[in-house]
Amino acid sequence: MQMQDCLFCRMGRGEIQVEKVAQNEHAFAIRDINPRAPIHCLIIPKVHVDSAREFEWNHTEMLAGVFMLAKDVARVEGVWESGYRLAFNVGDAAGMTVHHLHLHLLGGRMLGPEG
Repeated sequence: MQMQDCLFCRMGRGEIQVEKVAQNEHAFAIRDINPRAPIHCLIIPKVHVDSAREFEWNHTEMLAGVFMLAKDVARVEGVWESGYRLAFNVGDAAGMTVHHLHLHLLGGRMLGPEG
């Protein structure tokens, strides 16, 4: 399911043109427009889930696809060997600005306790 007015759903449908770093059947990856590290990509499921609070057992295949795409993005972006961080923000207090589940991949420098 997708939401009509969701920014990430609109990107996934092609209504908003974005450069995709990589994609698979479950997710696509883009570069963050406000990067917190030299490498900062978002891995976005093609199915709308508001946040990790809404995870259900029927999301397991989608989540596996998200994590498999993160591995591909780490290789494409050149941080596979040096290391990278994967993080979900959950809720406004965590810095979640688009309420569509997405995994942050950060790297390209030494990351501190919170990246």
